[in-house]
Amino acid sequence: MPASHARQQLSQNANTEKSEKNQDYVKWFRNAAPYINAHRGKTVVLMFGGEAVLHPNFANIIHDIALLRSLGVKLVIVHGARPQIAERADLLGVDQQFERHLRITDPKTLMAVKDATGSLRVHIEALLTTGLANSPMHGAQIRVSTGNFVIARPIGVKEGVDYQHTGLVRRIDTEAINRQLDYGSIVLLSPVGYSTTGEVFNLALEDVATQTAISLGADKLITFTEDDGLLDTDGSLIRSCSVGKVKELLDAYGKQEVDHVRQLLLRAIIQSGENGVERCHCVSYQSDTALLQELFTRDGAGTLIAKDHKEHIATASIDDVGGILELIQPLEEEGVLVRRSRKLLETEIDRFIVLKKEEVIIACAALYPYPEAKAGELACVVIHPDYRKGNRGERLIAAVEAFAKRQKLEQLFVLTTVSGHWFREQGFIETSIDELPEEKKQMYNYQRKSKVLVKGIA
Repeated sequence: MPASHARQQLSQNANTEKSEKNQDYVKWFRNAAPYINAHRGKTVVLMFGGEAVLHPNFANIIHDIALLRSLGVKLVIVHGARPQIAERADLLGVDQQFERHLRITDPKTLMAVKDATGSLRVHIEALLTTGLANSPMHGAQIRVSTGNFVIARPIGVKEGVDYQHTGLVRRIDTEAINRQLDYGSIVLLSPVGYSTTGEVFNLALEDVATQTAISLGADKLITFTEDDGLLDTDGSLIRSCSVGKVKELLDAYGKQEVDHVRQLLLRAIIQSGENGVERCHCVSYQSDTALLQELFTRDGAGTLIAKDHKEHIATASIDDVGGILELIQPLEEEGVLVRRSRKLLETEIDRFIVLKKEEVIIACAALYPYPEAKAGELACVVIHPDYRKGNRGERLIAAVEAFAKRQKLEQLFVLTTVSGHWFREQGFIETSIDELPEEKKQMYNYQRKSKVLVKGIA
């Protein structure tokens, strides 16, 4: 091949590769749009320790925080300073004392606390102000608000130990913080608090972040850790779990004597989840993409912790047959659902997933797999009329998707006569009968004229 032709071929290959990358980016951006819309206007508390600030990846986290603000997320940042306080104390020649994992803050140690937290706050403010033309934050024009938003009280004397200037959060000035968030500012909180007597107290990062998230009624608490997220006792990443699972993990960590800081992280998540914060996330501060991947992709990057619901989802058992029949009977009588006899339901009960409230079935769905086509039929999706508000339908669909994924299925399809619009809201796309698995196509009832909708399983 002549040299000119070879160069032309290389140029074409390069253009093709560039075009494919651009297409992948556009597809990702489109897929992220629902998550962008879902987070706009929401209040999110970000919690990271002083170790995260020291990590080389911290600048990327700041860039991503700026992007979140640009997308309309209301942000409160709570930073820690444990390694920085230890360093300043050493420089000042202060003998550091701890009791029950708590730093005893005497007047000399308090000087180190003020020095470290003040320097850190200025450093973070400076990073958030970056706006160079070659920076991801170019044009962001972020305003940062700090102040005496955290009112504190002393721990006092416990078991004969005077903790002096080590304190606890007494209250959060939510009115002032919300005013700054409404102005479009990012609120930055340090691990210190102020008392009505004019004193300064050294506070735990986790205490400030938790009380802030609870007091603001935050939609999310996002915590940063050196790991990919929360790890189970075998060291594997937990992708998603409930607050109850975190409690079990905390008990296991205590038995294994896992370091105290990680236990504080778990306690912060538990306390937030038990006091109104709907979602907590745990991501790595070492990963360049973890924060955005966690919030704007389906699979995330770290751990999602959902608040425990009094309602729970479970695989149906033979004892649930009566409850399912009672739930689906009205829709069968209306002709919305195909009738199922008790005998048929008993033989297919292992295909059903139910949502229960105080052991009463309030919703159900079934999955009929077609392994050769790597597809599954989502059927008999019913929610009791009294419980159709909220996100119960979404939770039910998510449970069925997880059930299908465990069976190595790649697609769900549903046949419906009246609920096509609702299924489209859940991400299903209307398609033709020809897209059904061959076995199901042969069973299709042309008299019912059911619409066919499909959804891929990520």
